[in-house]
Amino acid sequence: MCGIVGAVAERNIVPILVEGLRRLEYRGYDSAGVAVIQQDGEIGLCRTVGKVAELDKKLADKELSGRIGVGHTRWATHGGVTEANAHPHLSGGRVGVIHNGIIENFQPIKDRLIAKGYGFVSETDTEVAAHLVYDYLAEGLDLVEAVTKSVAEFKGAYALLVIDAEDPHRIVVSRVASPLVIGLGLGENFVASGVPALLPVTQRFIYLEQGDIAEIRRDKVTIFDANGNEVTREVHETQWDSEAAEKGPYRHFMLKEIFEQPTALAHTLYGRVANQRVLPESLGPRSTDLLAKVENIHIIACGTSYHAGCVGRYWIEALAGVPCQVEIASEYRYRHVVVPPNTLFVTLSQSGETADTLEALRIAKVSGYLGTLTICNSAHSSMVRESDLVMMTQAGPEIGVASTKAFTTQLLSVLLVTLMLAKQRGLDDAKEKEFVAALTHSAVACDKVLQMNEQLKVLAEDFSEKQHTLFLGRGPMWPIAMEGALKLKEISYIHAEAYAAGELKHGPLALIDDEMPVVVVAPNNDLLDKLKSNMQVVRARGGQLIIFADKQAGIKSEPGIKVIEMPHTDRLIAPIVYTVPLQLLAYHVAVLKGTDVDQPRNLAKSVTVE
Repeated sequence: MCGIVGAVAERNIVPILVEGLRRLEYRGYDSAGVAVIQQDGEIGLCRTVGKVAELDKKLADKELSGRIGVGHTRWATHGGVTEANAHPHLSGGRVGVIHNGIIENFQPIKDRLIAKGYGFVSETDTEVAAHLVYDYLAEGLDLVEAVTKSVAEFKGAYALLVIDAEDPHRIVVSRVASPLVIGLGLGENFVASGVPALLPVTQRFIYLEQGDIAEIRRDKVTIFDANGNEVTREVHETQWDSEAAEKGPYRHFMLKEIFEQPTALAHTLYGRVANQRVLPESLGPRSTDLLAKVENIHIIACGTSYHAGCVGRYWIEALAGVPCQVEIASEYRYRHVVVPPNTLFVTLSQSGETADTLEALRIAKVSGYLGTLTICNSAHSSMVRESDLVMMTQAGPEIGVASTKAFTTQLLSVLLVTLMLAKQRGLDDAKEKEFVAALTHSAVACDKVLQMNEQLKVLAEDFSEKQHTLFLGRGPMWPIAMEGALKLKEISYIHAEAYAAGELKHGPLALIDDEMPVVVVAPNNDLLDKLKSNMQVVRARGGQLIIFADKQAGIKSEPGIKVIEMPHTDRLIAPIVYTVPLQLLAYHVAVLKGTDVDQPRNLAKSVTVE
């Protein structure tokens, strides 16, 4: 959620701020703004409701220029979508503040500041930070001291950037839960909430830790930990380049990322399999010993990642023989959890910063688990740094809010971990070779499905005027039906539900009529005959079936039944392969309906607040 960019340089940084915000648009937002310290010593401010393009237009009419400044895209929490509530916020014409996250105890601080004579022009919790920092500066404190004392009073999860017109050579930042990364340049330095924002200006980054406060100057970065001690954080060089975060020839990021899946799957396998064997040591130095002790698994995730975990449960119990529980992070963290002996705690997250999942991980660290494993797409995220074992998904930057390649690479990663567990439990060599052969075929199989794009574009026309859709699957394909429904509702705004097909008679059948498309995922597996019976029940009630079926499944098109023939696929990787046409279907329906495919309303890419 929200985007943060800051820069200190010997050149006009307004274009850098705007470009950085543009590259963070995928996070979701409803207003944008920049503040810079100008040559005359005043803070120049420009804010607008709407897209970064609107901010850029407004800036074209202003002579805003400066060598130090901050920019922000806001996703409304406290207060509506108005220019007054947009960031940055100022205090006394001296202090400028931008902020991600939530200051939970802002109201008593606000009341105290009002009693001291401070006036508030917004409804936000952020303006409290601006006035509080100003108040401490007025007492004679240094900017670092003023920020340190201010954040010591705050409760919540946030990232904060502060500039001071009377101290125009540094930005002071604070990170509590919400991610911040410092970009190192030559004679200039930067800060942002995500690496993609800074790829045009640097590939060298420092990832701030929980509780860090940093002072960023043009020629120096100084970092203090949560105890106020000056510390050194490792410098990382990213392999991502600026082109990786561009659409290229594709109309939308989502379509680009759907078509990048074969490559992403191949990259995810690299270094994890060799000579038709899985390599458990690729999870980390402790992996072999830890996996050998695992007797239970708890998987915790949110949204799309939760669906990947649900598929994983079927794989882990069937192939490795290990009991597996999957739970939504926002529920897990607020209930009393009984941890069985030798339980491995697994988190799934695209960003590695998802607030509920990250907090669940921190709870797990003190709850008696055997160890922790994170499956993630962001190499230097909080979850990766705080977990015992790590499986990187190697999907590359994913800009579209609706997850595509991050999901399929999560599925592949969970399957790899499953085979590593099975290997520890006596998986024989022949079976291991068979399974690894199926894994290595996943990229080719997905590429074959992508060749069905034009067919799925035509199919989307059947949905463009519909208000509701039902998705059905059985076994590990049930979570894939859930993911298909989520994708359709996320980007086309069509109400969509997913059910295990065997549950039809327990309620969902009441929804069926000739106006209700029913999408079914039907690979050629052990549950196919059961699924065929469920489809007959739908058809008998006039339901319009759209069936993604293996060409060996023996299902044919007829009135009321439209079969989309899928390439024959090993049942092990069917959940990965059958995800792709559902993504393409949702994409083309959204395009027909004219929605904002990459930035659907009310949603954000990385949910870093509760």
